[in-house]
Amino acid sequence: MARALFQGEPPEEQIEVCPVTDTQNIIAGKWKVIILWHLSKQTRRFGELQRLAPGISKGILTRQLRELEDDQMIHREVYKEVPPKVEYSLTSLGKSFIPILDSMGDWGKKYKELRKS
Repeated sequence: MARALFQGEPPEEQIEVCPVTDTQNIIAGKWKVIILWHLSKQTRRFGELQRLAPGISKGILTRQLRELEDDQMIHREVYKEVPPKVEYSLTSLGKSFIPILDSMGDWGKKYKELRKS
């Protein structure tokens, strides 16, 4: 379930007027879009995700992965091995977000080009 960006629940009129609120709540967090982007390319382990997002702490990565799992955007697979092996992948719901990630990437490229001119 998506966490609200507000203290308590957002006002009812905002939920009805702005359908972007749920999406914003799901991807809110400095690293969530980056995590989803990397998982859109392939299944990753925790250490891989941490290396792909320099500057993210273990605690923040753990929390954002848990939130994405709670929102059913990613799947966490734990293998019963020693040492334990954990892999993260997109769920079907997470995969449905890939076109949005692609659009964000396209927009980012255009924005960068426009800023140069």
